Amino acid sequence: MTENNPKKILIIEDETSISDIIKFNLKKEGYAVETAYDGKDGLDKALSGNCDLILLDVMLPIMDGFEICRRVREHSSVPILMLTAKEEEVDKVLGLELGADDYITKPFGMRELIARIKANIRRTAQMTEPPQASSDTRDFGSLQIDLTRFEVRKNGQRLDLTLREFELLRYLAEHEERVFSREQLLEEVWGYEYYGDIRTVDVTVRRLREKLEDDPAQPAYILTRRGIGYYFRRPQ
Repeated sequence: MTENNPKKILIIEDETSISDIIKFNLKKEGYAVETAYDGKDGLDKALSGNCDLILLDVMLPIMDGFEICRRVREHSSVPILMLTAKEEEVDKVLGLELGADDYITKPFGMRELIARIKANIRRTAQMTEPPQASSDTRDFGSLQIDLTRFEVRKNGQRLDLTLREFELLRYLAEHEERVFSREQLLEEVWGYEYYGDIRTVDVTVRRLREKLEDDPAQPAYILTRRGIGYYFRRPQ
């Protein structure tokens, strides 16, 4: 991030006291910040394509954060970090189901929030870098994972994966047949100390299977080792 081209964060949060303190701290870190205080204004600004990450509160006037997340995901893969109430575990799972990349519960520490923002923006920047002349592709029969272009193709068709889904698939495939617990995957794939629900992994695996597998109920690539975790297997 440079002073001439700072990354822009869109904060969609109706509590001005929370929005203001987040904005103040993000500007200190060198980010450009835009704010919205209701769902309609937030959605309009999110769909403008003029932000690098969205901080999205769940409870908003006019339109809630879930609907905003759903609509944004129809048009954009911009990272979405949802702000949820601590007691509302269902909010976290639903947000991930709708395509959010991450969530953080209120009240949260500013250092943790900034760490989440940096991690998500860094990964997105890596995925949007111009592809190199030669690609580094892992071939698993009908499935190809291009590590240079951050693309996954099955039977020649490109799969529309989110950043987190791609990273999870890549990590499991690079450690073929090795079983990872949910806690290990949170640490290795999410990339920082993650104070989250391990259901985050389950939701991401389920979304990935829906896009990857011929029959998500009988997966061929990402398998479950009951009581332990998940692993990748090359189909026979």
